[in-house]
Amino acid sequence: MQYNVIVIGSGPGGYVAAIRCAQLGFKTAIIEKYDTLGGTCLNVGCIPSKAMLDSTEHFHNAAHTFKEHGIEISAPKVNLTQMVSRKADVVKQNVDGIAFLMKKNKIDVHIGIGSFVDKNTIKVTAKNGKETSITSDNIIIATGSKPTALPFAPFDKKRIISSTEALELKELPKHLIIVGGGVIGMELGSVYARIGSKVSVVEFLDSLIPNMDGTMGKELLKSTKKLGMDFYISHKVTAIENKGKEIVLKAEPKNGGAAIELKGDYCLVSVGRRPYTDGLGLDKVGIETVKGMIPVDDHLKTKVDNIYAIGDVIRGAMLAHKAEEEGVYVAERLAGQKPHVNYLLIPGVVYTWPEVASVGYTEEQLKEQGRTYKTGNFPYKALGRARASMDMDGLVKILADKNTDEILGVHIIGARAADMIAAGVVAMEYRASAEDVARMSHAHPTYMEAVKEACLAATANRPIHM
Repeated sequence: MQYNVIVIGSGPGGYVAAIRCAQLGFKTAIIEKYDTLGGTCLNVGCIPSKAMLDSTEHFHNAAHTFKEHGIEISAPKVNLTQMVSRKADVVKQNVDGIAFLMKKNKIDVHIGIGSFVDKNTIKVTAKNGKETSITSDNIIIATGSKPTALPFAPFDKKRIISSTEALELKELPKHLIIVGGGVIGMELGSVYARIGSKVSVVEFLDSLIPNMDGTMGKELLKSTKKLGMDFYISHKVTAIENKGKEIVLKAEPKNGGAAIELKGDYCLVSVGRRPYTDGLGLDKVGIETVKGMIPVDDHLKTKVDNIYAIGDVIRGAMLAHKAEEEGVYVAERLAGQKPHVNYLLIPGVVYTWPEVASVGYTEEQLKEQGRTYKTGNFPYKALGRARASMDMDGLVKILADKNTDEILGVHIIGARAADMIAAGVVAMEYRASAEDVARMSHAHPTYMEAVKEACLAATANRPIHM
């Protein structure tokens, strides 16, 4: 079977690349090692975690805010089995949708492990051992990433677990210990804290969500403490031991002090993810990884002129939408077009409640660069819409160039931040100034008014409602 393009991996980067290639007239195939398409994101990552986040937020509101809204119900009970079942249904609907899109776009799907024979030939090995060879003019590697384990505490998938197992638990943890206060740790920690688990988070760095603006980490710490979560910031984990039905974790403060010992029934290790290139046979085509990543040039081409790589296997943030943009980029390059990806303006989101979303530079980055900037903040508690919905935790932070007023960063923690950040991306793509946004009409009452007010604060320190 001869193709114009073969894509290895069917996650967001892979399937989007395949669809765009097909739209551009290329005969396209996609290879997936698992039985369902969609990769980590649709099967065991983004989509199932959001389903669980939404379910537990409904429970939390029923237990804590319904009465104030004038809704009288008996005390709600958690049915974890049903939550997980609903999550599975959501996943199935999404992966079935991807299968439909493959058929619609006449993309051939090959199920099995894809590995290089040479730069134009891929061997696909099915579960039953049957091997098929397919050839292509161009090949796109989009095999994604896997959770990173601690060297002294490998995943046993029973008590020491990754995010994959955390989304499949059959019982509600009594005490869930989480190693890592980044996106995954905070999202899954909030899932279980909302429905009654004691949750303790141990973070090595000095802030939660350390890749985001420092203000966001401080605000998220305050809001999630209200769920009863405990935090051990700036602590180094030294040991994790599975004692059957109990996990014992030991950690020590980085800056000195007494060591701590935590005992729980599950330990979620969420210290990051590693590029997944196992079984690809990169050595057959002379590609060597660097710190686990596949090196690519500015056009996402590897050292082999017809082989490209996108998403989590290359440099940059491990985000589904980053992989999607790169998939489209490669497809359009192959078609002779001149696309671009602005990596500075790929937003990051944490789907806790309140949500956290950021785009552009953080304040810490601007300080490191020595750039002169100004800041505008506006709290959610000053919004009429936030008072009406009882979502008053959070703020909008705008960073703008001190001389030109161009927006350099937009950072939001609060209700619907994940949707609101798109406005920040648009503004920055068109290089808007803070005053530009401040002078635009924003509907009242909305959460987006906080963006307008923060821009007013950044422009001339003149917010209207504070």
